[in-house]
Amino acid sequence: MENTITGLILAGGQGRRMGGADKGLLMLDQRPLVEHVIARLRPQVGALLINANRHLERYAAFGYPVVSDTFDGFAGPLAGLHAGLSAASTPWVVTVPCDSPMLPLDLVARLYAAVQQVPQAPLVVAKTGDRLHPVFALAHRRVLPDLTAYLQNGDRKVGLWFTRIGGVEVPFDDQADAFRNINTQSDLDDLNQRSPSLRKIFS
Repeated sequence: MENTITGLILAGGQGRRMGGADKGLLMLDQRPLVEHVIARLRPQVGALLINANRHLERYAAFGYPVVSDTFDGFAGPLAGLHAGLSAASTPWVVTVPCDSPMLPLDLVARLYAAVQQVPQAPLVVAKTGDRLHPVFALAHRRVLPDLTAYLQNGDRKVGLWFTRIGGVEVPFDDQADAFRNINTQSDLDDLNQRSPSLRKIFS
């Protein structure tokens, strides 16, 4: 399974709610957030890419190829997915955000199991309760032409494209807290205080 999937860490956002900080490089337990994400995702995939639009040398120092958006203006996670799909050599690409350091250790296995059950599905996305997590997705490279057209049309909404492409939802209700992400400084401060105990739960 792993050799058919490239992991793509989405670190190309502007971090507006963090005052413009590059979230992947913020520190959690004295390590950058993206380093925590790499540690959890890398064993689940055959190859790894990092999508970033600034501080490219710092991201490259983690030892994996860095791909930037080809659409200008920080066009959002779909632009990051587009960059990853364009660069990947595997049939499938799984995306995770750079600010979710406790992502499920079985994320890829469960997403991939879902596409085996629905072979025609070009995209599967994690869901907890009634909340969709569109940046935790497994996409086949055959969606690239449609995604390109969608972005070229100026569209950016992830949920709308997910519905348009015929995506399938995959429940992760047993690990809802694993999808916790860092949006504000208070989120980061809280996680820095709680992370040792939380890691015991999700490791």
